[in-house]
Amino acid sequence: MTTLNRPGTPDGHVCGIDTAMEVIGGKWKVLILWALHEHPHRRFGELRRLLPGITEKVLASHLRELEADGVVHRVSYDEVPPRVEYSLTEDGMRLNDALQPLAAWGRERPTIRRRRRARVCCERAGHSHSLMAATSTVAS
Repeated sequence: MTTLNRPGTPDGHVCGIDTAMEVIGGKWKVLILWALHEHPHRRFGELRRLLPGITEKVLASHLRELEADGVVHRVSYDEVPPRVEYSLTEDGMRLNDALQPLAAWGRERPTIRRRRRARVCCERAGHSHSLMAATSTVAS
C-alpha cells in the first residue's frame, strides 16, 4: 500500500477519502471489486474474461494490492492443476456497498453529459435558448 505523503498530517492522510483512494485508486481496482461482487469466488482467468482489456500483469498486481489491503481474499487449493480463487472479504463487501452510490451517479452521467454537450453546441452555433431547451428535452 502506498502512502499519499501529505506533510503535516498523521500517516500522510488528510481524511477518509485519502485512505479509501489508496485502496481503490487505479484504473481497474473498482472494476475488479465489482466483478467479484457480481461473480463471487472467481479464478484469475475468469476475472480476466470479466474485465476485457485488463492485462495479466495489471490484474495480478491489483489483486495482490487488494489482498494486502484486506478487501480481497485469495484461496489456493492443493490440487493438480493448481487452483486459486478470489473473493471479497467482509471489508471488501462493505467497500462495494459504499461504491454503489458512485455507480448510480455514474449511470446518470451519460444523460447529463449529452444535455450539456447539446447545450454547448447550440450556444456555439448561436441558436436561441428555446432551441437549447428543446434539445435538452430531447436529450433526456
